[in-house]
Amino acid sequence: MFGNLKRVITLSLLVSAAGPVLAASAPVSDLNDSHISSSGSSETNAQRLQRLLDNSNRVQARLQQQVDSQAADLSSLRGTIERNNYDMKQMVERQRQLFIELDKLRSEVNELKKNGVSPSTTSTAAAGDVAASSEVIKASGDEQSAYQGAVDMILKDRNYDGAIVALKDFQTKYPNSGYAANAHYWLGQLYFAKKQDVDSAKSFAAVVSYKDSSKRADALVKLGDIAKRNNNDTAANKYYQQVISEYPNSSAAKLAQKNL
Repeated sequence: MFGNLKRVITLSLLVSAAGPVLAASAPVSDLNDSHISSSGSSETNAQRLQRLLDNSNRVQARLQQQVDSQAADLSSLRGTIERNNYDMKQMVERQRQLFIELDKLRSEVNELKKNGVSPSTTSTAAAGDVAASSEVIKASGDEQSAYQGAVDMILKDRNYDGAIVALKDFQTKYPNSGYAANAHYWLGQLYFAKKQDVDSAKSFAAVVSYKDSSKRADALVKLGDIAKRNNNDTAANKYYQQVISEYPNSSAAKLAQKNL
């Protein structure tokens, strides 16, 4: 009996001793499991955060490219607008100069009519320049009609392209006409307005070859204007100085002085 009691006490002590151990093992296991789960969750969040950052960087890069592209397009558009504005101002200026010359021609024609000069029988070195020269030449009716028809296209019809064709045809048919200098001059003006500088310069140079033409000084100024428009300031100043030297008291000389 004493042996049985001793065995019971021994088993009770063993159970009592094993209890805390068994009780402690469960929290240790749970803690380990919680750590692993927590660790796995932290890695997933980090990866997600990195992925979001990468996406954000890509979006920002695309937005920056779009901004840069739009800035380049805006700069190009601004440059185009500035060039168009400059071309428009140049066109307006050319038209203004042409209209000034057309008004001068109209005034000269009206003066010719007031003086009672018959265009079919008289002219000077250029049509409309009777008051500027004492030389009177004979002109055929066909010659006068051809020239007057070209002038009417300028003054009345404002058909400048048609006037160019008519004046060139006139020069071909009447190369030695007394209207030749003015025909060259108006061709030069029309070409100048169209910004055909090579043809314009040839026409004005032809006018300069007529030493007695009242349009010679104006033609020299125009040659200077063409050179200046093409950034040849040396040639431009040469023409302007020539006008001032040869025609010091003329309106052309004043214009040349202003353009120097």
